[in-house]
Amino acid sequence: MSSATIKKIIPCNKEQLINMVLDIEKYPEFVPWCIEGSVNDKSESDDILTLYGDLKVGKSILNETFSSHVTYHKNKDKIVVTNLDGPLKYLKNEWTFKEINNATQLEFFIDFELKNPILNGIMKKSFELGLNKIAKAFEQRAIKLYR
Repeated sequence: MSSATIKKIIPCNKEQLINMVLDIEKYPEFVPWCIEGSVNDKSESDDILTLYGDLKVGKSILNETFSSHVTYHKNKDKIVVTNLDGPLKYLKNEWTFKEINNATQLEFFIDFELKNPILNGIMKKSFELGLNKIAKAFEQRAIKLYR
């Protein structure tokens, strides 16, 4: 299993950043190794937005699609992602947002394990590098869109 937490101040307001994170169909435009993003189902109540989506990740012919359940808890400013299907044995991913002086403190937590033990071993070795690259991509996207 691989897990990490990243905390960053992103120069945009909280609602903008939340909307950017929830817009998984745009991930291929800026997230490294993301080939395709789609939302298959969406429902909303006063305090919760729920999405069921797929992300295809990889490079060229070496790619995998994983399905996720995404829950945005509006009152808590938190997005929780769990896997439904695909190459992951499990996934727990949380995004927490806090507005600070017209910027947003983002806390990103991820814990996952791949089903394939060989790929899981490879992933552990490059996990931190990949995670930092993805975090930087979200930060740069927010700066490009909202600054």
